[in-house]
Amino acid sequence: MTERTIRTERPWSWKRFFFQWEWLLVIIFILIHVVNSTLSPYYLNINTFIRTPQSFLDKAFIVLPMTFVILLGNIDVSVGSTVALSSVIMAVAYNAGLPMPLAIVLCLAVSTACGLFNGILMVKYKELSAAIITISTMTIYRGFAYVILEDQASGGFPEWFSFLGWGNIAGFPVMLIVFTVCAFLFWILLHKTTFGRSLYGMGNSMNACRYSGIRTDRVILIVSLLTGLMAGFTALFLTSRMGSTRPNVAQGYELEVIAMVVLGGVSTSGGKGRIIGPILAVFIVGFLSYGLGLVNISAQVLLIIIGALLIVSVTVLNVRIRKRKKKIPA
Repeated sequence: MTERTIRTERPWSWKRFFFQWEWLLVIIFILIHVVNSTLSPYYLNINTFIRTPQSFLDKAFIVLPMTFVILLGNIDVSVGSTVALSSVIMAVAYNAGLPMPLAIVLCLAVSTACGLFNGILMVKYKELSAAIITISTMTIYRGFAYVILEDQASGGFPEWFSFLGWGNIAGFPVMLIVFTVCAFLFWILLHKTTFGRSLYGMGNSMNACRYSGIRTDRVILIVSLLTGLMAGFTALFLTSRMGSTRPNVAQGYELEVIAMVVLGGVSTSGGKGRIIGPILAVFIVGFLSYGLGLVNISAQVLLIIIGALLIVSVTVLNVRIRKRKKKIPA
């Protein structure tokens, strides 16, 4: 009787290590800096890499939980409206007499409640897709923001509040420090916990995980809560950076965030991808936008470039997945 050995982990392979999607993103990231340095002789300095992220990192906070959402095979297009509603409520509450620290807590509470509401609808009405649910709540949240503030702006925040968006600690922007901490926590949650393994399993087969005893509804609720909470962080930093807010802030954020996640190598069908890819994509798109701004190229050109990168990324990822499936014996 022959003895069989079952491997729980694949053996190390340098070829597999260097042919990962993230390495292509690193190459693109380097090429962007090379091009930007040719556009401006003052580009390559330490201040560029430390200060520039302040202009685009606010939306990066939503990229982290959106990675979880797309790993589940879902999508959330209500995050921009969640940012607007929580920002508007924070500004109105502060101007009505609420202390700023409590207004900040209220901002995070409102955004988390919005995320929880999305999750409850997804769990309660499984026959509806996440896209339909979040399109509906996107309209509702943005509508509430317009009802509260109409077409006006609200600001007048205390001076210390701007420290969130423009302040520095030991020479590093506060926003960059907070994002680094959040990214590390999300990396641990996805790659080092059973919760992260549940996300991958549910993205590959929701029914198989449900019948295996995984509390799929609870996972969906947690992901929705995290999405709402991080949208609140985006609202805080975006409002701090602008110094005021309006009901139309963060319009289009949802599409940009989804584009960054997909560009980072996360499969839209769910179950495949890593957190490092979307993080790299955030900096690729951010510095690409900064470089185009050096030569006064319009934002529409940036959309065309991002769209082309998305087409290439989705095509390459699908080809890789098909090749892997062909190698697996029936």
